[in-house]
Amino acid sequence: MTIILVLKKSTVSCLSDYHPVTLTPIVMKCFERLIMRHIKTQLPPSLDPLQFAYRPNHSTDDAITTTLHLSLTHLYNKDTYVRMLFIDFSSAFKTIIPQHLIQKLCILGLNNSLCNWILDFLTGRPQSVQIGNSFSSTTTLSTGGHQGCVLSPLLFTLLTHDCAAMHSSNHIVKFTNDMAMMDLQDE
Repeated sequence: MTIILVLKKSTVSCLSDYHPVTLTPIVMKCFERLIMRHIKTQLPPSLDPLQFAYRPNHSTDDAITTTLHLSLTHLYNKDTYVRMLFIDFSSAFKTIIPQHLIQKLCILGLNNSLCNWILDFLTGRPQSVQIGNSFSSTTTLSTGGHQGCVLSPLLFTLLTHDCAAMHSSNHIVKFTNDMAMMDLQDE
């Protein structure tokens, strides 16, 4: 696989001003879409209702509306407040440890052959970086999802699906690699 660097900002001051994107062949993108569709049919309906992404009626707008509704409904009561922490996991897909993901996918009930395919997809990947017409030497990666691949956001979502609040006054609204952690309190 080839990684290209896409500029995030108009001016460059450091390496983090670039966003690495994997160039994936069209055939592979189509195949990943088929795999993603298949994974979605295998998922139990009991996934966290505050997990927004890759589910019907769980769009970005739904996540924002739910966050506002939970907050405003609570604030309607006298002497209450809401604390919120917004988290954007930078380079989230690179943090996927394939073996941990596969364990979670098995717990979710995905069949072994699909889990084995995902493990093969995420491990032992040769890649190089292209800058202009120059290529780096090839290295092999066995962690992380491909930035720019069709499956990476869904796989990260499934990896974090069990990250849920443990107290009734807390809520964690998730959309792929973004979270809003809410603490609804009475004074």
